[in-house]
Amino acid sequence: MNRSPDLARRFFDRFEPVHAVTYFAPDALRAMNDLGYRGLGMCYFAARAAPLGPVPAPVVAAAFYNFSPTQVARFIPAVWSVAPPADALRGRLAGAATALRRAGVTDAEGTATAAALCAKAVTGLPVDGRPLFAANTALPWPDDPVEKLWQATTLLREHRGDGHVAALLAAGITGRQANVLHCAAGAVPAAFIKQSRAYEDTEWQQCTETLAARGLLSADGALTDAGRQLKDDVEATTNRAALPALDALDDDEVETLFATLTPITRLVVAGGDVPAETPMGLRRTELDDDSAHLR
Repeated sequence: MNRSPDLARRFFDRFEPVHAVTYFAPDALRAMNDLGYRGLGMCYFAARAAPLGPVPAPVVAAAFYNFSPTQVARFIPAVWSVAPPADALRGRLAGAATALRRAGVTDAEGTATAAALCAKAVTGLPVDGRPLFAANTALPWPDDPVEKLWQATTLLREHRGDGHVAALLAAGITGRQANVLHCAAGAVPAAFIKQSRAYEDTEWQQCTETLAARGLLSADGALTDAGRQLKDDVEATTNRAALPALDALDDDEVETLFATLTPITRLVVAGGDVPAETPMGLRRTELDDDSAHLR
């Protein structure tokens, strides 16, 4: 197959919002609250780390990459004294499915088709060097089409995310520096990242100075030409590493997947739970086009 890596990026813009309801939708938060988890941080770490099992905080910090070890240690392993990983897995799936249904995603044929094709895409992919993806592959597939779609998009996003971490490592960018570079590129407001990723001003300034010393940022924290080139290179590497997720599908299947998944993503975006500005840097203009342009 001779497919452009940009296809992987366009696919990401479609599946990521479906997965992301688990971080932003009140239904997802409520499902975790019902298990005893309190606060956005506890709910997030319990839900996303649950596939790994009750591992120690350094393992979660390594896999998540851009959170500080101190922030992770506030929640891991304490969350498992509230409810075990098995409960968190059930809660996150139920909460996400409820959020998707509220946005208008139903058990219609299109949902079942998108779910089946996303599942086909990830089934059998190698797990080499992809810990979060590997952990999620071990989970059983739900029968409910909305739940299956959410689980499939979760596998796709963790597969891409693990590849993105590898690209950053190869470029010599730490997780904490990656956040600063991301903000400098205008992908997400710095205030949002500083709060959600728990930065002290001193750490943010230290990361800025380190990146500036490499010529990636100016002294005032603006992205330089070299910094933009590195960001573009990391994105290109991430896309190349993510593209094999579509290898199991022929061109007609990829077109069918785009045609069924894109309208679902538009419903999710219109539902308003996933904010316009997120750390994922999603391109909503992509959703005006239902085609993968492979025919």
